[in-house]
Amino acid sequence: MRTKGPISEFIQNYYLHFNAAALVDAAKGYEEQLNNGAKMLVSLAGAMSTAEMGKIFAEMIRQDKVHIISCTGANLEEDIMNLVAHSHYKRVPNYRDLTPQDEWDLLEKGLNRVTDTCIPEEEAFRRIQEHIVKIWKDAEAKGERYLPHEYMYKLLLSGVLEKYYEIDIKDSWMYAAAEKNLPIVCPGWEDSTMGNIFASYVLKGELKASTMKSGIEYMTFLADWYTDHSEKGIGFFQIGGGIAGDFPICVVPMLYQDMERTDTPFWSYFCQISDSTTSYGSYSGAVPNEKITWGKLDIDTPKFIIESDATIVAPLIFAYLLDM
Repeated sequence: MRTKGPISEFIQNYYLHFNAAALVDAAKGYEEQLNNGAKMLVSLAGAMSTAEMGKIFAEMIRQDKVHIISCTGANLEEDIMNLVAHSHYKRVPNYRDLTPQDEWDLLEKGLNRVTDTCIPEEEAFRRIQEHIVKIWKDAEAKGERYLPHEYMYKLLLSGVLEKYYEIDIKDSWMYAAAEKNLPIVCPGWEDSTMGNIFASYVLKGELKASTMKSGIEYMTFLADWYTDHSEKGIGFFQIGGGIAGDFPICVVPMLYQDMERTDTPFWSYFCQISDSTTSYGSYSGAVPNEKITWGKLDIDTPKFIIESDATIVAPLIFAYLLDM
């Protein structure tokens, strides 16, 4: 067994009960999956990129501890925004005390708030827009179509953003993913700033909607990937809930029930980090056992739920997996 570092030793020594113990159990379960040759999908909901999860998640990607990602359009773009506009972000520690007028004042300054962090519109959104629109239009002129993350990979690997970099490139999980051409599923991409911008160009008649591949094409892409890589199992590590989690996990019942491929294996591991407590009718607040009834998890699939803040929990689990 590999030698663990001080962070890993700390959580093993002191995280012994309740959500703390669930964190350690989930980390060990994830590691066991990798040791057995299984692949791992990580889903990112919430504002994990703005929370600078890339500082450790990028290393997870580089060390092949993540094999496919499902994320919201916001996480796809906000990692790049942080890369090119970091010094222009504004932290608001007293965000709970802001009045409606305070919020309006932030808007007028071009600062869009995500909890305690404001994303600068001009330096982040518009800086990316200038270059990504050209990539979209060039693809359309050639009669080419790509998935949303593939356009972002083209943007990063083209080098046109390098003059704007404000953080170490190794702290960008999107750049790490682009270098590996890591598979990404980004359901509901339209619900993002770049998605809104793309739609505006369609409305203006400057782009065709078909130049961007659709969510259905993401699902068929994922179905082929799952089929090709599930021989030794594929685990599911879910940060938050929502579409980033529910969309990819449904590929198993779709293949098994709708495609009638009854040899399709269930997900081999499941962990969810969420501060949504169990509640009525909630996906994020549903316990893992409910997923058995939908044909997503097996009776014996290792299941973990950590009811806590993912910005606290996920870096600790990743540190354990990286032997920190």
